[in-house]
Amino acid sequence: MTSTALLESLRQIVGAPHVLTEGDLTAYEQDWRKRVHGKSLAVVRPGNTAEVAGVVKACAAAGVQIVPQGGNTGLSVGSTPDDSGQQVVLSLTRLNAVRHIDKDNLTFTVEAGCILQNLQDLADQQGLLFPLSLAAEGSCTIGGNLGTNAGGTQVVRYGNTRDLCLGLEVVTPQGEIWGGLKGLRKDNTGYDLRDLFIGSEGTLGIITAATMKLFPQPAAQLTAFAAVPSMEAAVRLLGLAHQHLGAGLTGFEVMGQFALSLVVKHMPQLRVPFTEKGADMGDEAPYCVLLENSDSESEQHARLRFEHLLELAFEDGCVVNAVVAENLTQAHDLWHIRESIPLAQAEEGLNIKHDISVAASRIPAFVEHADAVLKREIPGVRLVNFGHLGDGNLHYNVQVPEGEDGKAFLRDKEALVNHLVYEAVDAFGGSFSAEHGVGALKTDKLEKYQSPVALQMMRAIKQALDPQGIMNPGVVLTRG
Repeated sequence: MTSTALLESLRQIVGAPHVLTEGDLTAYEQDWRKRVHGKSLAVVRPGNTAEVAGVVKACAAAGVQIVPQGGNTGLSVGSTPDDSGQQVVLSLTRLNAVRHIDKDNLTFTVEAGCILQNLQDLADQQGLLFPLSLAAEGSCTIGGNLGTNAGGTQVVRYGNTRDLCLGLEVVTPQGEIWGGLKGLRKDNTGYDLRDLFIGSEGTLGIITAATMKLFPQPAAQLTAFAAVPSMEAAVRLLGLAHQHLGAGLTGFEVMGQFALSLVVKHMPQLRVPFTEKGADMGDEAPYCVLLENSDSESEQHARLRFEHLLELAFEDGCVVNAVVAENLTQAHDLWHIRESIPLAQAEEGLNIKHDISVAASRIPAFVEHADAVLKREIPGVRLVNFGHLGDGNLHYNVQVPEGEDGKAFLRDKEALVNHLVYEAVDAFGGSFSAEHGVGALKTDKLEKYQSPVALQMMRAIKQALDPQGIMNPGVVLTRG
């Protein structure tokens, strides 16, 4: 089948207005960080699962590769076409229906193109909670969240996206539809196909809908901002929080003082605790921690438990200063500080990002080791260390040394920086990709750090499900 014939077939399946071949397609052909700008044969926007299946069948018959795409907010170049002009970008944003809400089963069934924030708001309107929360929630889609097994700020209590999913609807690389939307919490009927597709980044099939868990809304949520004297102290505080808050601990974020100083510098409208009047907490408290306590009883009960925890933390010496938000506005402001770090980084200049995970117990030793190695090998290096300490996920980023040309630094040093960081992660038994996925950006890292046996199994699965190799080629696994 020629390209012209395929395009005509696609127009018949989804309607001509939803097959985009002309005009500015940058929103579909460029990754979120603007590292890669590809060229597609067409951007196809089906409106339902049957149309997705039709598009996949047509592409399979023509031997044309497909790049599934949600909100295109990924950070690992996992939904961007190559520059051949021969791949079809399959955008799922029109699949945005909420099919069913089952309050008694605490689930809702939603299509892949639903915006995450809209699902949070819908749950709230029903008096329920959908806890998945991350920086891109205003534009990312639940299909993309499932495809990358997204994490976010509530993982310490509710788990990654995988843990929130009870069922999937998937279009296979042959254009067949697997309906696995039962919404069951127990179902031991053979291999777990749901978990196979979650985190596969569109390489094994296309997620078109999902049944997701809902939760009762907490009676109260309290947020605290605490200065700690070391990363070891932050981990001790985490242990105390688990012990005294239990399931009430829904967020535990760590932020290095340099990361916070960038927020102070570039976003002076935000009031970062303990930095008034030019105070420098760097020596006394090189890190700060953001804690969230959700309580099923009352705000008074939550506050008493929180205050007790902080009293114990002061006695232990793992906290040197702390503030507890008095209301939701103050809590929002504290979270906004944490969420503003990536933007403050961008304002400061170019940087090298890492999304790594290490067992929480080993994070202090990892940070000490990695900091020392980078400072030794790259004079003037500035380390922006922050992230989800509660689940062992750090965004261990490297800012270009002050006064240096950013583009030249990345050209000359990015490979070395990545090598040093990932070698340190591997030495401490961690992962080079915690919540952002492998994408096309880190396939070489997967080849290096994943075991040969694991890679063999992954390739066998890919070959079995997608023998033509048309689903998101070059993502997760290297081509060939």
